[in-house]
Amino acid sequence: MSSYRWVIVGAGALMTCVALGAMFSLAIFLEPVATDTHWSRAGISSAMTLNFLVMGFGGFAWGAMTDRFGPRLVVLSGAVLLGLALVLASRAETLTTFQLIYGILVGAAASAFFAPMIATTTGWFETNRSLAVSLVSAGMGVAPMTISPFARWLISAYDWRTAMFVIGVLAWVLLIPAAALVRRPPPAAAPGGSQAVSNGMSVKDALRSQQFWILGLTFFACCAAHAGPIFHMVSYATLCGIAPMAAVSIYSVEGLAGLFGRVLFGVLADRVGVKRVLLTGLALQAVAIAAYLFVSRLGEFYLLAAVFGTIYGGVMPLYAVLAREYFGQQIIGTVFGAATLLSSIGMAFGPVAGGLIFDAYASYMWLYIGSALVGLGAVGIGLAFPPIVRRQLQPA
Repeated sequence: MSSYRWVIVGAGALMTCVALGAMFSLAIFLEPVATDTHWSRAGISSAMTLNFLVMGFGGFAWGAMTDRFGPRLVVLSGAVLLGLALVLASRAETLTTFQLIYGILVGAAASAFFAPMIATTTGWFETNRSLAVSLVSAGMGVAPMTISPFARWLISAYDWRTAMFVIGVLAWVLLIPAAALVRRPPPAAAPGGSQAVSNGMSVKDALRSQQFWILGLTFFACCAAHAGPIFHMVSYATLCGIAPMAAVSIYSVEGLAGLFGRVLFGVLADRVGVKRVLLTGLALQAVAIAAYLFVSRLGEFYLLAAVFGTIYGGVMPLYAVLAREYFGQQIIGTVFGAATLLSSIGMAFGPVAGGLIFDAYASYMWLYIGSALVGLGAVGIGLAFPPIVRRQLQPA
């Protein structure tokens, strides 16, 4: 049975790759959709903002359902819904229709994978937990090397509507079989010391604790900082004179680096401590965001994308590991889902803020300045992380 935990990791990585890759592919669709429909960039980007907001609430709801009904039903429902959402979005004739379908349905579907699969994976591992969680999250890093170039190729060969329709069908083909592989962690896989924290503690107590709010607010600020730079990177590179396909390749480099960063940070967190690695990564993330103000050539974009991708990709899985250490396995789905809600609210600011800034100034300069400052704020909040307490949570 212990070997099956790596099947869970593989299935989780595939699902996060396809689901979140399909969701984030809106960055690739942004310019083709705007050109074809004459919808504003801010209007199209706001679909992603709505997507993140719905994804946040959905992550909380799906996480609670994972604790109660198990992960298989949750991810299977998400697989069916995601394919349907993308197919319907490809047929949208008005901006409002597109925003509602892509924002609500895609957001609800994508949220069925990240928090539930991360929470499930933590229950299968007592050793190498940070590495395992990072590998599941690595699916997000693989997506820019797979889903994004595939979307760009489909758009070039056909049009954006056909491309989105095909990706929706592909989501059904890949995700439904993967969902069938998912199982609850066996009781023997989660008896460790950190589970003792959750015994006799309600979700209400956990969500009112100091640990949760520092975790959630750090997660919020971290995602608010990097959401805009990630989403608008392809458009920013194109604005700097980079060819569209080359700009997408920068996004792919960022994703590849994120894959490496997840593994690197996961190994380091297992060895030197998750809080120390997280805070260091947050500080480096703020510096990397500010550095985008000084790049304009393709080689410079590649170099910075490698650094930035390594950092933000590396820090993202660590929040789940901290949640597991603070709260144990019994309520991890609900608690990490709630933390993901806060992070999604942070993510929601970036796309629409970048679109509004560009529409107003025809420049992304203030996006990168503001994002870097928010990144420094994440470091400040994270410094208040309390020690991991095994038996009693500190009141907020």
